[in-house]
Amino acid sequence: MSRFPWGSDKRYNDFSGHFRIKFNGRVQKISIDAGFTCPNRDGSRGTGGCSYCNNLTFSPEYCNLEKSITSQLTEGIAFFSRKYSSMRYLAYFQAYSNTYAPLENLKKLYEEALSHQEVIGLVIATRPDCLTIEILDYLQKLAQNYYIMVEFGIESYLNSSLDRMNRGHSFEESVWALEETARRKIHNCAHLILGLPGENETDWLDQARIISRLPVENLKLHQLQIHKGTRMHRDYIQNQSEYSMFTVEGYLDLTVKYLELLNPEIIVERFVSEAPDDLLVAPRWGLKNFEFTAKLEKLLEERKTWQGRLFEGKSDQSQWSLGMQ
Repeated sequence: MSRFPWGSDKRYNDFSGHFRIKFNGRVQKISIDAGFTCPNRDGSRGTGGCSYCNNLTFSPEYCNLEKSITSQLTEGIAFFSRKYSSMRYLAYFQAYSNTYAPLENLKKLYEEALSHQEVIGLVIATRPDCLTIEILDYLQKLAQNYYIMVEFGIESYLNSSLDRMNRGHSFEESVWALEETARRKIHNCAHLILGLPGENETDWLDQARIISRLPVENLKLHQLQIHKGTRMHRDYIQNQSEYSMFTVEGYLDLTVKYLELLNPEIIVERFVSEAPDDLLVAPRWGLKNFEFTAKLEKLLEERKTWQGRLFEGKSDQSQWSLGMQ
């Protein structure tokens, strides 16, 4: 029997383990670039985009606007199927804000992806302010037959930080989006950055407490990274003293403290981001994602701690915390 309520002996509620249990096998996301933009790029909420954003940091080679959704999926599936022949796939609308279009346009794109015989659902990356009731109603219907996750770029709970990043939305809008998707039984994911200028450890640990009280199902964390050619890169050059870039050891320590406060029901998909070397300015750790995760798991073991150990919510930990000290 697992020592933890999420069904494994890992000391945090691991996304890949959750998916293997949920789907009784491996599931892989296939990234798609469908040509979307963002409201803080086209002038409706701002111009220039988020200060940290360079979409080249997460677009695989098979993502190409000259290729159809079906072509991108076919190429992505061919790449991953060489490793695992029995794998199933989610179409991952990743670049920019993938609900920022008229509903009829979205239907064509999403339904083309779902028509692929090996695709079992969608992961849709977007902003909290790029959802309408009409779009939510449509996604709710899709979710009755497919796995549908909406991944929100929330980044921070501090509106001062959101303003500095030129996000163009408030944390209150993020709360609304999380509540609406959860209420409609649409899977959601919150994306948050740790290490933003003007924030400190107290803010980040308070963030863990606040996120734990919201209907967040999945969580993506990553350390602040400075990417070449971004507005944040220019600000970093001019105001470097305002940026406290993490060392590996410092970020490991923070992540353990964050996990201890985090609701144990939240599934953690990622702790770090790994930008291409030629685009990364700082911090330059020289670590792969899996190497960082291995260090984190070792540190959790050494400290005899786990996700939710200090969680202040309603979950009854008494059933599973016995014997863990």
